[in-house]
Amino acid sequence: MEHQAFTWISLIPGLNALPLHTATSLLVSVLLIFFALRAQSQQNAAIDAAVPDDSLTFRNMAELLVEGIHGMAEGILGHEARKYTSLYGSFFIFILGCNLIALVPGFLPPTGNFNITFALGVISFLAYNFYGFKEQGVGYLKHFVGPMLWLAPLMIPLELISNFFRPFTLGMRLFGNITADHTVLELFTNLTKVVIPVIFYGLGTFVSFVQAFVFTLLSMAYASLAMAHQGDHH
Repeated sequence: MEHQAFTWISLIPGLNALPLHTATSLLVSVLLIFFALRAQSQQNAAIDAAVPDDSLTFRNMAELLVEGIHGMAEGILGHEARKYTSLYGSFFIFILGCNLIALVPGFLPPTGNFNITFALGVISFLAYNFYGFKEQGVGYLKHFVGPMLWLAPLMIPLELISNFFRPFTLGMRLFGNITADHTVLELFTNLTKVVIPVIFYGLGTFVSFVQAFVFTLLSMAYASLAMAHQGDHH
């Protein structure tokens, strides 16, 4: 994925000394922080915080994103979803930003590198296990034993394998889809130059949203299973 001869990152002092996927991730993070600060300043400057701006602003976009992610979290994690919206919202927005930046010529998607996607999967894994222990204490370990004690010798290895593979599968799914999408886009852009690539840019935008959504949705689902009391999640 990092074979491209020229990237804009190579022109940025400091960033050009880092691996391309790391440097691009940092750039996306800086852009998202700028977006958040602008949205916050517009929110603070609003006369009535309950009334949206007349035009498309940073504030309006931020409110749409937060409302959508919170609604999804509430549907999966219940009425206390507000406590988890910041983490899963960060997943969605960061992954979306990393996906979309590849649609700008001269950039490669950080999510087209397995190091990035696997790291995201590990964070998701650590988060849902933390939430499980926080919600149930030591009782969380009952999830690995199964519904009946006599099944424990069979269930414990299966549950451990299933859980430890989740960071890998989350990362591989995101990495594979973004790599394939960017490869197709690059191929048709090089072959046709005009008109046809527009279709694939539209498809790339759709895939970027879908993959960010899928990763976030699965992460929320794992957290929901971890926090459910034994018997409820079946």
